[in-house]
Amino acid sequence: MRPGLPAERVLAYAEGLAGKVFPAFCEGSSSEGRLSAKVRKDGSGAEAERRGGSPQSVTRVIRLLEALCASSDPVSLADLSRRLATPKSSLAALLRGLADEHIVTAAEGAWRLGPGAFGLGSALSEARRRLHSSDLVREGMRRLAERSGETVLLAIGDPEGDWVTYVDLVESRNVVRYSVSIGDRRPFYATAGGRALLSAHPPAEVKAYLRRIAPQPLVATTEVDTAALVAAIEQARLEGYAQTVDQAAEGVTGTAAIVRDAPGRVVGALVIAAPSARAQDRLGELASLVLEEAEVISRCLGFR
Repeated sequence: MRPGLPAERVLAYAEGLAGKVFPAFCEGSSSEGRLSAKVRKDGSGAEAERRGGSPQSVTRVIRLLEALCASSDPVSLADLSRRLATPKSSLAALLRGLADEHIVTAAEGAWRLGPGAFGLGSALSEARRRLHSSDLVREGMRRLAERSGETVLLAIGDPEGDWVTYVDLVESRNVVRYSVSIGDRRPFYATAGGRALLSAHPPAEVKAYLRRIAPQPLVATTEVDTAALVAAIEQARLEGYAQTVDQAAEGVTGTAAIVRDAPGRVVGALVIAAPSARAQDRLGELASLVLEEAEVISRCLGFR
């Protein structure tokens, strides 16, 4: 791509790049679906690396551009090497290729984004504008349901801040499964999704919410002690996910993590809902799965 190309050609270039790079982030969150930094052992990986076409090269280009985007000043090759933990020789080759396309520019022994990067960024923004965020979230929910074998929900908070509402779901294929209707609501304190959403608020706001609503038991095992709920929400803040067992309903385990958009706003909570009898031996696995997919969806929405 050269500066001054017609807008439609820039857009075509951007969409072509998006089609090659973004699916690696957005089509799967498993180790097989993500970009890999490993070179294949059969030798073809090394050859692809020399051609600049291996997954490792793609990953390095993305990290390189992210590092330059994050800096207001030109960045030296040595500094880039330290930040990215990548040999200078490897980065130098990538920088030369990007410079040929005016994506980066050398500036007094350092590197900064070039004019081509801004044209590409505008074109990518336009391409992304035409994608509905809800489609990206829905695809992530399907992946998570397939990987976990359980029902997956998207929960959002209501404007008053007392309830979570389930706005989308992908049901498990298991005969015995958790099911809920879209539009159903639950109190924040008794659900994994609600606690995950509360963890995005300052502790003072969480305490004020709990004092105001005076938690009531929904089932015999619902936690209603304010101190215990504050501790559970703080744990969710530290660990990045919330997990509840038999809190809003008997026999239901929920595991949830927050999804964010490009500016960092909370889109909602991604929730795995499973029968407790089936979930009790895989609580850690469910937590890892929901954390991974929430991260993938957030990156697809532009969060870094």
